[in-house]
Amino acid sequence: MGAAVFVALLIGGAVGVLAGLVAGLVAHRRLARHQAAQAARSAAEEVHRQLAPAADLLAACLAAGAGPREAAEAVGRSLDGPVAERLRQVAAELRLGGEPAVVWRRLAALPGAEELARCMERAGISGVPAVESVSRIAAALRTERDRAAAARARRAGVLVTLPLAGCFLPAFLLLGVAPVLIGLADGLLGRN
Repeated sequence: MGAAVFVALLIGGAVGVLAGLVAGLVAHRRLARHQAAQAARSAAEEVHRQLAPAADLLAACLAAGAGPREAAEAVGRSLDGPVAERLRQVAAELRLGGEPAVVWRRLAALPGAEELARCMERAGISGVPAVESVSRIAAALRTERDRAAAARARRAGVLVTLPLAGCFLPAFLLLGVAPVLIGLADGLLGRN
């Protein structure tokens, strides 16, 4: 709305109203696209945040002797969020007789969960113990999450310095450099 009104007032007349409508439509589409991308990024971050604890709990359940379906059901009931919801769905489908190769792909559809889903699928199909591999995957997910958090912290540190530079640099120029330049100019102009 703001872009449409601004362009309409800037140009004026019927042409301004038409240009304002076009500008408003373009701004609305860009804002909607940006919000959709932000929502997708936020959902992916939420999945990445929940994946390591879910993998740790799956490893603990498997180490206690539970099968992949029972582990998925227990972890799905104990957590909240998209990973837990997907684990509950997988457990329900497995309980109803779903094929593990098909059912575990639903977990793999979550960003970053492909390896965990493949490991659980192999354990469900062949009965191979998956405790060590799930523990290894959980450790890798934790490491990745910690690395991403450190990168965000470094980026935040850089972003915090930008407003400081925007305030202190002009002040330094006005209070430190400008008087020296004025004094030099005064001295040079006064002697000629």
